[in-house]
Amino acid sequence: MGKLNDILEFKNGKAKKTNHGNIPIYGGNGVLGYCSDSNFENVLIIGRVGVYCGSVHIEESKCWISDNAIAGLPKKSSYNYYNYYLLKSLQLNNKQVGSSQPLLTQDILNNIGVQIEFDKEKQKRLVASLLAIDQKIELNNRINAELEAMAKTLYNYWFVQFDFPNEEGKPYKSSGGKMVYNSILKREIPEGWNVDRLQSYINFKRGISYKSNEISDIKGKEFLNLNSFSLKGEFKIEGTKYFIGKYNQESLVSSGGLVVAITDVTRNADIIGKAFIVPNIFEDGALISCDVVSITSERLNKFYLEQLFNSTYYHSYIKYYASGTLVLHLNLNGINWFNAILPPVGLLNQFEEFCKPILKKKAVILKENKQLIELRDWLLPMLMNGQVTVK
Repeated sequence: MGKLNDILEFKNGKAKKTNHGNIPIYGGNGVLGYCSDSNFENVLIIGRVGVYCGSVHIEESKCWISDNAIAGLPKKSSYNYYNYYLLKSLQLNNKQVGSSQPLLTQDILNNIGVQIEFDKEKQKRLVASLLAIDQKIELNNRINAELEAMAKTLYNYWFVQFDFPNEEGKPYKSSGGKMVYNSILKREIPEGWNVDRLQSYINFKRGISYKSNEISDIKGKEFLNLNSFSLKGEFKIEGTKYFIGKYNQESLVSSGGLVVAITDVTRNADIIGKAFIVPNIFEDGALISCDVVSITSERLNKFYLEQLFNSTYYHSYIKYYASGTLVLHLNLNGINWFNAILPPVGLLNQFEEFCKPILKKKAVILKENKQLIELRDWLLPMLMNGQVTVK
């Protein structure tokens, strides 16, 4: 037996604004943005406050840890991936203090008693299988990112550059297709295309409110929340929580539904307004938190809206409808009042047919990741408490 301060030194993070650097800024829910300098390297990141209190991440390279997280630095006698999996096994969210605002402190972490393997080589052997599973999950994530990039590329080509196929199958604008000036957007769009506010074409369904004791990491109904969104708007399976309270069936969002983040804890509003399509990996769909809304439309299909909501142009507009201090909240009028280009239905249908198989391929990979995560989480406590040994 030992205490966490036998293998880790804990330090508080510090507030940091994002800029154009490539060094990740970490908060309790993972990467919040990027900057050009660092305050830690080869470090664990532990959520310090709020809904992500007790979450654990690891970063081998240089990074910046923000003030809503605690840094865990390995002491010489410890292997940091062992420390990472050990902390993951402790369910640190159960060690927090405070009801209205959950909190973890260095003092709490320092004094947690736990069974520790102090031999560094044995530490490496213990977590080798867990690390291999996580590396496979990361490889799958990169494959899905490449699939997503294919849909984004075609969206930009057709609906931003307006080089969709004309009647002869040639790029419309590049081949001299007629463009007309639109006074609302103050730029040219293809002849025959329209522009209108989204409010005439979309419907919202809000997510459900919850208490911290109704959320679980391991059991219950799948619960999509703010941590389900990457900075780019992609679905993060590792952000899935589970709801163990009571709910109505009408609150479920079916697989294939479009969901949008309407709160944000990043300092640059990186996630606010971002969207993803719920993958077909949840039986009977999933619940969404009050930080999320689902959006439906008869005129504009979900594949077009997903790419629109995740575009740089749209995000530079929508983030100004978010307000708050520690947590940003989106005024839904910002979505309603957005002047969107309305492409012809036939072209939207072609885009949908291109994106459908991509969504299916991504779901297959996500299902594999879901199984890998379940295997990892099953092995984790047994390896850490000595029920399973590795020679």
